[in-house]
Amino acid sequence: MPFIDRADAAAQLARALAGHAGKRPLVLAVPRGAVPMGAIIADALSADLDVVLVRKLGAPGNPEFAIGAVDETGWTYLTPYATVAGADSAYIDRERAAQLDLLRQRRAAYTPGRDPLCATGRQVIVVDDGLATGASMIAALHAIREQKPARIICAVPVAPPQTLALLQPYADEVVCLESPDRFRAVGDFYRDFSQVKDAEVVACLAGR
Repeated sequence: MPFIDRADAAAQLARALAGHAGKRPLVLAVPRGAVPMGAIIADALSADLDVVLVRKLGAPGNPEFAIGAVDETGWTYLTPYATVAGADSAYIDRERAAQLDLLRQRRAAYTPGRDPLCATGRQVIVVDDGLATGASMIAALHAIREQKPARIICAVPVAPPQTLALLQPYADEVVCLESPDRFRAVGDFYRDFSQVKDAEVVACLAGR
């Protein structure tokens, strides 16, 4: 199994990203799982840390299967198979509204009293703990691109080859440690893939 836990995956990613140390990068983690990873990477690279808030849109009857994703502005990415999965426009509108409401709640909880760190003109490293469809990462990369960063690096421990191909137009660089042809779920590549709680996210971001 490639990774013991998220801390192990983050340490390996930090080594792969070592060339960005000293350039004052901005590490943006996708909550919740990637935030403790982002903290480890940010410390290793002497980088700033924040979150990029996106939510996947779950398929009808199967919320864990992403048919797309939405960012905080409401911009929505839909996978090519969204309608095949039974998601008509009315369902997508309802699901988008529900996830936007959750994003507002998370922003208030995670970064109370301050604005998100600005990505304009900076080298930005967007971190997740692994990708399946890539929908959430595409929404995250799009959201950051709108801020006109100098460069966007997508950094993940594991993702299938077809997902990495989908990401290429959205990032200037993609760093992925493992890209197996046989891929079922991100958690299969971790010995410990315990759920990260909101309190841990808040603790990682406190004082940053």
